Amino acid sequence: MKKIVPFIAMLIVLMISSNLQAQVKPRCIVLNMDAQGMDLTSKQMGNLLRLELDKLGKYEVVDRYDVAYLVEKNQLKIDNCFGKICLLEIGKKLDVDYLLTGSAENLGGTIIMTIRLINVKQGNIEKTQVVEYKDLQGEIQIMVNICLSKLFEQPVDEILERYLTQKNDYESAITNPNVDQLNLSGPRMGLTYTLGESGKILQAPRAEGGYDNYPFMTSFGYQYEIQYLNEGNFQALFEFLPLISGLDQGLVIPSLTVLHGLRNNINGLEFAFGPTITGFKQAEGYYDADGNWLLPQEWAAQYPDDPAPTLEKRMDSRGSLYAIRPGFVFAAGFTFKSGKLNLPVNVFVIPNKKGTRVGVSVGFNAKK
Repeated sequence: MKKIVPFIAMLIVLMISSNLQAQVKPRCIVLNMDAQGMDLTSKQMGNLLRLELDKLGKYEVVDRYDVAYLVEKNQLKIDNCFGKICLLEIGKKLDVDYLLTGSAENLGGTIIMTIRLINVKQGNIEKTQVVEYKDLQGEIQIMVNICLSKLFEQPVDEILERYLTQKNDYESAITNPNVDQLNLSGPRMGLTYTLGESGKILQAPRAEGGYDNYPFMTSFGYQYEIQYLNEGNFQALFEFLPLISGLDQGLVIPSLTVLHGLRNNINGLEFAFGPTITGFKQAEGYYDADGNWLLPQEWAAQYPDDPAPTLEKRMDSRGSLYAIRPGFVFAAGFTFKSGKLNLPVNVFVIPNKKGTRVGVSVGFNAKK
């Protein structure tokens, strides 16, 4: 029993000592970070890098005020010290285990960020990470965080990384902080097919009130787009779309559509819905027992002795009246991207018991 007690005591001491050693973190210092063409100075970039490193909790990071004190005490020149040899000399004088440094350079709209971890004891660069970002300097802290996380193989927010690195990515609050900017405003061209009774009227002879045309027609106009929400994976927006249809068939049919839509920032898919109004000619007349449409003078000529049925109004190329037909649009689409060029493609349906309209529209604009 007397032999066991010292053994147990020694084991406890070893366990405590091992635990204390495990809790001791390597000491790391962060100096200035080289900044070329950036809004922040080298010192400010170094402070950001130090802050983000401290968040990881991997090292005992020397405080910024202690850094300033040690630099002044040892009369060190760190303003232009970014190379390995210079940094190793400073790291040894300050007696630290590691030294973290890096650079951020704006080259033609691309920010190239490099972060290096220098092992002072071994005298070598232990890790290096390089990331190319879009020129979004308002998000520089997130850029430092992503680059640092990748250096130490920590989880990275993939959505944030995509927004900041993919040049052809879709709009978001990060890439387009001005939510009032019109992103997909531009010309629209389309093709509409009319079903039901309205489609038959378009094909009927003009002598019967038709238009002697095809049931499909082209349209041309312009889309004005206003975003009012641009967060996370989605944008919410209003779209105003004035159009002229039927020019290919000698017709002028104006319309105005107001859509409320949602667009996915990840894949470019969108869905929208809203009211539409279309102008067209109409006339007053009657339907006989066989379903034929007759103007009042035609009825009087064919059925002079029969009382006229209920007077109705219908789309008619011979009409002297001009009417507005309201409707409701359901639309879905996808935006193709090629560099700064946006190519929105949409399909839509306007249900109506007298003639449902379906169609497709395409457009283009350059991302601002």
